[in-house]
Amino acid sequence: MAYLDHINACNNANLSRYARFRIDDQPVGAIRSDFATALTALGSDFIRDENGEYGFAAHIETPEHRNEVLVNATRRLCEQGVIKQLHGEKFDIRNQLSDPPLCQLDRFAMPYFGCRSWGVHMNGFVRKSDGIHMWIAHRAKDKPTYPGMLDNMVAGGQPTGLGFRENMIKECAEEAGIPESLSRHLRPIGAVSYLYETAEGLKPDVMINFDLELPEDFIPQCTDGEVDRFELLPLAEVAEIVRSGFDFKFNCALVVIDFLIRHGYLTADNEPSYGELLSGLHRPLNV
Repeated sequence: MAYLDHINACNNANLSRYARFRIDDQPVGAIRSDFATALTALGSDFIRDENGEYGFAAHIETPEHRNEVLVNATRRLCEQGVIKQLHGEKFDIRNQLSDPPLCQLDRFAMPYFGCRSWGVHMNGFVRKSDGIHMWIAHRAKDKPTYPGMLDNMVAGGQPTGLGFRENMIKECAEEAGIPESLSRHLRPIGAVSYLYETAEGLKPDVMINFDLELPEDFIPQCTDGEVDRFELLPLAEVAEIVRSGFDFKFNCALVVIDFLIRHGYLTADNEPSYGELLSGLHRPLNV
């Protein structure tokens, strides 16, 4: 087992199994054949073109109309059991942050369409006399996704209508009881990307990441039921958990590896896969 195994596990997608999903002339996702069959069977709103690619029919022209069609389609597909469940929170569909949203889609439906999602993750840490300690969240055992696994201190998807920092501050309060007097000191430190395949479909995702140094006397609170408990661990212990197994939720391990590199725990002198880790944390997401 090695750090690089987490990079490989998060980039497991076999794109040969997918056909592109387009909005107008923009490829925004990719869908598997079984989902494509169910989608086009709903009626005339989705089509397969002469190139074998999928998208909205020509009469679906505006973001508002796309939203209406997607709400109806995902509801019907959920009733049919094609989509396991819906979340209720909406994510923007767009390829680049500079692009205007083309429409919105339910968070849990994003992998079925293979559309890019953004999220926010935060490394909460404390500097003690013996070095850096990191706050680790233990996900609630009744969470619908990755129950009981280890997680970054605070994380969440990026919903429609919020800025990334605004969302991170909101998640800090909701998940860990971190007051804004502390969370306003969040430091944006970059992003991690990966191309991951699940049972539902494709996740070409980007995580916008933050560091937050916390005082020794601050104790996070499990405020929204998504976390069973928080644990403050020496950085070396966190690093060994990541290096030796898959206890962390798949993408959270990448956020920890990024932290280990940026804070000098992993270097070109002590980690043979250092170069591969650097490039692997920033996977191109063309689908």
